[in-house]
Amino acid sequence: MSLFLVDAGREWRESQRQVLTVARELRKKGYAAHLVLEPAGDLLRKASEEGLSTIPLRMRGRMGWAVRRGLARAMRARGCKLAHFHETLGAALGLPAAVAAQVPVRILSRPADSSPLEGRLPFPAIDAFIAGSDGVRSILLRGGVAETTIEVVPPGLDFSRFTSQGPDDLLRRKLGFGPDDFLVGAVIPLEDERGHQALLEAAAIVRGQAPKVKVVVLGEGSLRLESGGSEAGRSMDNVFYFLGFRKDAPRILASLNMFTVFSHLDGLGGFLIEAMASGLPVAATDVGTSRDIVTHRETGLLVPARNPRALADAVLKVHFDRNLATRLAGRGRESVLEKYSAEAMARRIIGVYEWRARRKGIKLG
Repeated sequence: MSLFLVDAGREWRESQRQVLTVARELRKKGYAAHLVLEPAGDLLRKASEEGLSTIPLRMRGRMGWAVRRGLARAMRARGCKLAHFHETLGAALGLPAAVAAQVPVRILSRPADSSPLEGRLPFPAIDAFIAGSDGVRSILLRGGVAETTIEVVPPGLDFSRFTSQGPDDLLRRKLGFGPDDFLVGAVIPLEDERGHQALLEAAAIVRGQAPKVKVVVLGEGSLRLESGGSEAGRSMDNVFYFLGFRKDAPRILASLNMFTVFSHLDGLGGFLIEAMASGLPVAATDVGTSRDIVTHRETGLLVPARNPRALADAVLKVHFDRNLATRLAGRGRESVLEKYSAEAMARRIIGVYEWRARRKGIKLG
């Protein structure tokens, strides 16, 4: 009895990372899993290096009937009870093979906002769809997929770049800060002009009570600052600007003492999660995804949008109360590693496997 994970991709993409992470977790739980992969792909190389069971099968540029016949034969020979298809081509070729091999549980991942009709997949042959977001779920529903067959599992993040990073002095060297300066990173969209102004007002309040606190506004090259270069800083009293954040994100986060997301606009949750994974205490605007990520006074601090006094108070609390800072940072890091890591994603996917198999009276292990 075994499980098959099928992916026809050659290059390293999100679906390949998902396959590898799920396979690792399946091995930890004692499940027999086989990865059906393109012979020349990066995933096959990585999986083989880790000692995972792989079945090299050329799926691209080959007659479909030959692929289906070979895959069905492999599924029968290994007693496949569940097949998970991680992208469209693998599903288009593999679903008919799974039906022919009488594989009882068939699952398809749709990690991105693409049409469910892509590849003309046979929906009745699919027992469960794993959607990467609520947006993908909505697309599947509009495409005629039954609501009861959809499971939403957000893609997990690879935190290794952030959790393994020790203290760094990158920002202190680049912007000339002293060793006892307290650095607060701030991310705010360029289009949120009112939020930007409120951030400056908050910084002015903080300066009056804690002159060692320096606010570093982090941005990309699209943040048009008169800074003399993509990685230079420009001082405005205790507010500094630094471009090129995404390129050096782990090192920059490791340079900070605190991190803030101060905007009424949503869509900045990824920055918040990375900062928390880096072990930073955080303060965020009480809107949208920030509410899902941060539990107020437990894993971080939430403040009203466009309220300079509230943000200033949050920064001052963390600056002056180092016990609070340590507690928020520790609990915040534990929270995001548990909820948003690639391993957590894999465990949720395996939970989908087990639940769907039980509904059909099948024991996978």
